[in-house]
Amino acid sequence: MISLRKMKADEYPAYCDYFIADYADDLAQNYGHSIEAATELAQQTLLSSLPDGIESKKHDLLCIELNSNSSKVIGYLWHSIKASDASTFIYDFYIEAQYRGSGYGKQALNQLENLLATVGIDQIKLRVAFNNQRALALYKEVGFAISGYNMSKKITAMTNNT
Repeated sequence: MISLRKMKADEYPAYCDYFIADYADDLAQNYGHSIEAATELAQQTLLSSLPDGIESKKHDLLCIELNSNSSKVIGYLWHSIKASDASTFIYDFYIEAQYRGSGYGKQALNQLENLLATVGIDQIKLRVAFNNQRALALYKEVGFAISGYNMSKKITAMTNNT
């Protein structure tokens, strides 16, 4: 069994290290950036989205904790509520590799859904990287529907429009 809880200040640096590396990998693989450029973009994204760290307004950083003898943090969930349309957007959802496939991701999403329902939020939105088929399968399994596609095209030279 797992629980969701607010991230503590002393846990934030480890989250930043994980997020920057993971998001940089996503940017490099899915958008064609070099790992150096992707790392810089990931750092900029984190700083602009969370300028005050865990105290940043309109963002919730949660730890996914395994309720065992040691209450070990096994993942993270970052989301932001938009009250005007009764929704939240998941910016990041991560379960450590050794804990994947054990149902903890489903439990975390179910707990988030229950927490959100108590404050009047009735929709969860997110983006899944094209190459993350495992996450896509999880989201579909817990009831998410595909609502569109993000697409990109690298511009390499002038094209002839004739």
